Amino acid sequence: MNLKMKHWYLTAVIIAAGLVVMGESIRVGLQSVMKGERIVSVKGLAERELDANKVTWPIAYQELGNNLVEVYDIIDAKNGAVVEFLKSGGLTDAEITINAPKLNDMNANQYSENRTGFRYNVRSCITVSSSNVKLVRELIARQNELLRKGVGVMGNDYEYPLVYEFTALNEIKPQMIEEATKNAREAAEKFAKDSESELGKIKRAQQGQFSISDRDSSTPHIKRVRIVSSIDFYLDD
Repeated sequence: MNLKMKHWYLTAVIIAAGLVVMGESIRVGLQSVMKGERIVSVKGLAERELDANKVTWPIAYQELGNNLVEVYDIIDAKNGAVVEFLKSGGLTDAEITINAPKLNDMNANQYSENRTGFRYNVRSCITVSSSNVKLVRELIARQNELLRKGVGVMGNDYEYPLVYEFTALNEIKPQMIEEATKNAREAAEKFAKDSESELGKIKRAQQGQFSISDRDSSTPHIKRVRIVSSIDFYLDD
């Protein structure tokens, strides 16, 4: 066999081998496409209503006057009355913070039209931060007693919002994730049964974000904790 014939023979062998490999790849690929992956995608919900375990209560009021020293003396006296009310109600010093007063010199503000007749408007705020939500709620219900002490508490002020929080999310996360997964599996099993299939293993699971919101605007101290998990299951014939 001459050199030219050997070269032609080698080339033919390589091409044939390539065609065999390519044919096998196409056959395997077609089998995979024909077999396919049958999956069902479902969502599992877990939801709970829980009491807030932390409350932040700003007790804010304002004092007007023309003599700044006298205004601050009045604020000191009223702050003392507020602290006495809170401590007599069961709160501790660690739960009470007296914030620095905010001064507004209304004559110094060129954009302000002062119709009060007073030069100074001083705001004071005492903040209660406590895990004893029940006790604080009882004091909030009694805050009209401060009016008798001359303290007119500012209500529904955007600058000083009453805030309830739930801070123990890590304690309930595992149980809620388990509950969401269980609910997702139940939905997937129902789908598998209706489609005359068997539910297989989990292909993919995505844990949703936990959300904490007020149950409603009237009961902000009751929180709704919620999670939605997305899970893909295999379906077997």
